[in-house]
Amino acid sequence: MPRMGRVVLPNYPHHIVQRGHNRQVVFACAEDFQRYLSDMGELKEAFHIKLYAWCLMTNHVHLLVCPESAAGLGQFMKSLAARATRYRNRLEGRSGTLWEGRYKSSIVDSEAYLLACCRYIELNPVRARMVAHAQDYPWSSFGSRMQLKPDSQLLDGHPCYVALAPTDVERRERYEQFVNAGIPESELRLIRDAVNRSQLTGGARFVDEIEQITGARLEMRGQGRPKKARLIK
Repeated sequence: MPRMGRVVLPNYPHHIVQRGHNRQVVFACAEDFQRYLSDMGELKEAFHIKLYAWCLMTNHVHLLVCPESAAGLGQFMKSLAARATRYRNRLEGRSGTLWEGRYKSSIVDSEAYLLACCRYIELNPVRARMVAHAQDYPWSSFGSRMQLKPDSQLLDGHPCYVALAPTDVERRERYEQFVNAGIPESELRLIRDAVNRSQLTGGARFVDEIEQITGARLEMRGQGRPKKARLIK
């Protein structure tokens, strides 16, 4: 059965994964990471995107974003990818694509999975055994959330995070404990499978909620050739 096209909803968080073409290296040195973060900060303002989490790995990126408009997400990702491609091609004296043709995305249930998805993203380098702890990796939002890095302005606050505690210090402490507790295997599989298949990160109630908005039942589906993305305005 063919997979339905990507559904994009304004004012809902979307977990995004974009990989290098044939898993090629996208970020080779600190300057590459820094440039991408700088572009991301500029473009999120231009296209009215809230940024709740990120992790830049050597050959792919994870983002948790919330677009103000459906079209804004596509414009943001297209512009961000194009800038990175031009930069890499100029450095290497080459032409051609840098990224896989289609980024993956999953609409996230804020109430049940917003913080879990942040944790999943920020623990990606730990799962890859690149570092022992989330705070040891310099190219994720964890350091910004803990105010360990100067790029904290990139990060937008979400009511779920604010509700953790009455003060910034207490929020950081509780979130750090949450991350350090690790990810239950069932939760990891749900988040990973949802974004890899461009499906929903949420349970039955969330599936019902999105069906009411889109008119389509978006549940776990088999692999297949994707159709053109649908934009819900």
